[in-house]
Amino acid sequence: MSVVDGLPFADDKKKYIVEVLDPILEEIVSDVLTELPSKPLDFMIMWLRKRGGLSTVSTNVSLTQRNQQLKQELKQVSSSIAEVGNAIAKEDEEDEEEDDDDECDEIPESMKKPEGQMGRARQSVSAEAYGTWNKKQAFTPPVHAKTNDQKVRLKNTLAKSFMFSSLEAKDMETIIMAMKEVSIKASERVIKEGDDGDFLFVIETGSLECIKQIDGQEKVVKTCDPGDVFGELALLYNCPRAASVVAKGDCVCWQLDRESFNHIVKDSAVKRRERYDNFLKSVALIASIGSYERSQIADALVAETFKKGEVVVRQDEPGDKFYIVEEGALYATKGSNRVMDYKSGDYFGELALLKNQPRAASVIVESDEARVLSMSRLSFSKMLGPLQSLLARQADEYK
Repeated sequence: MSVVDGLPFADDKKKYIVEVLDPILEEIVSDVLTELPSKPLDFMIMWLRKRGGLSTVSTNVSLTQRNQQLKQELKQVSSSIAEVGNAIAKEDEEDEEEDDDDECDEIPESMKKPEGQMGRARQSVSAEAYGTWNKKQAFTPPVHAKTNDQKVRLKNTLAKSFMFSSLEAKDMETIIMAMKEVSIKASERVIKEGDDGDFLFVIETGSLECIKQIDGQEKVVKTCDPGDVFGELALLYNCPRAASVVAKGDCVCWQLDRESFNHIVKDSAVKRRERYDNFLKSVALIASIGSYERSQIADALVAETFKKGEVVVRQDEPGDKFYIVEEGALYATKGSNRVMDYKSGDYFGELALLKNQPRAASVIVESDEARVLSMSRLSFSKMLGPLQSLLARQADEYK
């Protein structure tokens, strides 16, 4: 069944939707999800102008006026798209009442993959945008036989990953059995930027580099170590691979398929990442970091809760964590002197990590309860490295 069947449009308009409108929608949604622009509306306006061969700067009217015109046009197009999507969804619901068979009899040519990709799990971005093929179906997770040693190794590896460490015991067991051990050779390119993604990987041993095309050159943007997850963005957001991933040396990874991830892990992972990502935008230290880097920091954070009067860090003790205050009030003391107050969005604990020295002060909870987000020494060094000079200058506030 075609996506336009049953819509209240003439045949020529239905043909126009399938042959003209849908390919454009698929392309623009794919580009938006690849770039994840902070201002998606402006990005789409510029995209449409470039796609139409128009100059990005108007010579006849002011840029502001032209933007307003384009925003109004885009609003009208978006409204039409929404109507089409709603009508398609309604059509599918009616069909399901008449017939329990929920498979599509026919997929529009513009949404079909090349024959070489048929059978792969990822659907077209356009189809996912409409939502008609993005419904959860009955699911039976795959089972890959494992020795007891493999189970123990995998469980220990997943315990290091934010995405899996908080799973319920039953779900953890399902994920462990659904994962497949993969050996990767040095210099092997596991993921290619721009490709569709049907798997994510969790590293057990070895290191891999995430590489992006920047100004026409491949540049390393992140190094992944044991316990890290890579390839998850394509599964979380149904977008092409955001970066290539190449093994620095021989590695052992665990591979998880898209369906198992979607049904067991995705919802909680998306909510957690979005919550922390939005919060980090309010943290002055991190607000200026790009969205990709900020999402990586969000993944590395671990929530910890403390009660009134509890000591989060103690003066003169070794320090191996960096903290950001999410909720509540805390204060720092040196000896018997109160030297600093902390509220939501403030951070502490960086001195011990920057200078590899004992804690310079104690930090105590003042409110009835406080929730802080902690980051290990390893994650701190990897992800906040570019900000270390700024942190070092601000360290004078402790004196």
